[in-house]
Amino acid sequence: MKKTKSKFKDYMLLHILLLIFSFCSVFSKLAASNPFLSFKFCLFYGISIIILGIYALLWQQILKKFTLTTAFLNKSITIIWGIVWGALFFNETIKIQMIIGALIVLIGVSLVVMADE
Repeated sequence: MKKTKSKFKDYMLLHILLLIFSFCSVFSKLAASNPFLSFKFCLFYGISIIILGIYALLWQQILKKFTLTTAFLNKSITIIWGIVWGALFFNETIKIQMIIGALIVLIGVSLVVMADE
C-alpha cells in the first residue's frame, strides 16, 4: 500500500512538472506577440527561460524515480495542455484536426515507448 502511495505521489509530481513546463509555450507565444526586445518581449521571454531552467533541474530529479521511457511517455501530455492553453489564453478554436493530431502523437509515442520496453 505504501509503495502504491509513493508511486502515485511520484506521478503527481511528474505531471505537476509537465504542467509547469507546458506554460513555457504560453509565455513564448506572448513574447512573440510583442515587438522584438521590447519590455514585454523580454519579460515574457525571460519567464519562459526561467520555466525551462526550473524544468531542466526538476526533470533530472524525476528521472531518478522513473525510467526515461516512462517519463518521456508522460511528457506527451504537454500536447494536450498546449491545446487547452491555446483555447483559454489565446481564444483559439479547438478543431477536430487538432484532437486527431494530438491522439496520433500520443498513440505514436506510446507505440515507440512500448517497443523499447
